[in-house]
Amino acid sequence: MFGILKKRRRRRLMETPLAPERIAILERNVPYWKRLPEADRRELGGLVQVFLAEKRFEGCDGLEITDEIRLTIAAHACILLLHRETDVYPYLHSVLVYPRAFVAPLREHGPDGVVIEEDEERDGESWDTGALILSWSDCLESVAAPRDGYNVMLHEFAHQLDDEAGIADGAPRLDDRELAAEWTEIFEREFEALGKRADKRIPTLLDWYGSESPAEFFAVLTETFFEKPAELESRHPELYGLLERFYRQDPAALEASGR
Repeated sequence: MFGILKKRRRRRLMETPLAPERIAILERNVPYWKRLPEADRRELGGLVQVFLAEKRFEGCDGLEITDEIRLTIAAHACILLLHRETDVYPYLHSVLVYPRAFVAPLREHGPDGVVIEEDEERDGESWDTGALILSWSDCLESVAAPRDGYNVMLHEFAHQLDDEAGIADGAPRLDDRELAAEWTEIFEREFEALGKRADKRIPTLLDWYGSESPAEFFAVLTETFFEKPAELESRHPELYGLLERFYRQDPAALEASGR
């Protein structure tokens, strides 16, 4: 019964148009929104309605959560869900937003096995326990430069998709067996290649941070796919093809059409 009620509620939300003042916020703060055809805008708007109804936003360090904050973050999260069968981040319950970069504890094992503990400044963090953390100033920075390959919101929500498969290893849930097989081969090869270039400090399209782990590679790749699609398609066509099939979107074509 709960499942039926949930589907009905979501269907109603998906069919409810966004209010004009909310659309105005998306026009200002979600550059990708302006590239989308009308049908995709309606779908994205519906997904945003579902996200806002089901996820709790919490302001940290005195930040007051506004409609602008909620809509900006929700829309970027839902860009990754367009055209896909989705349960709208089923394991995510809370989005915590700091006014600026926040400090988080970092624990690492040194080469001699000694645990090193230190504080690290971060612009975002995704947990597999139902929470995601963002710096609002970094979200605004991402909005202001939509083609630089850096978008903290896309990055952290890509981690959430990765976690849905059960473990954050750079392979989100792939129901297509053929795509899953190609993903393993191409993804591993490109991840290794980025690591070698990063070690030698060779400039690359993909941020060197993606060489830290397969999970970070997927998150960085997602940012690049949506922010520098034509360059990714030209320089890494196989990677672009994987993301195009997974996300069921072709941002390079949108860019080429002048959107």
